[in-house]
Amino acid sequence: MSDSAAAAGDDKPDTKEKKATRLTPAGVGVGVAIGSAAIVAALLYANRAKKNDKKA
Repeated sequence: MSDSAAAAGDDKPDTKEKKATRLTPAGVGVGVAIGSAAIVAALLYANRAKKNDKKA
């Protein structure tokens, strides 16, 4: 039953199958850089808030 339903809807061959995306070293490097920048920004923001509290 599922074979006939699938065959009825497939007029074209499967040329546009989704291919699995692979992580390249460059892609991993970009992810690490973005994560590191977010951590540094959070630490700088936290330190700025501490300095402002001491002045008051």
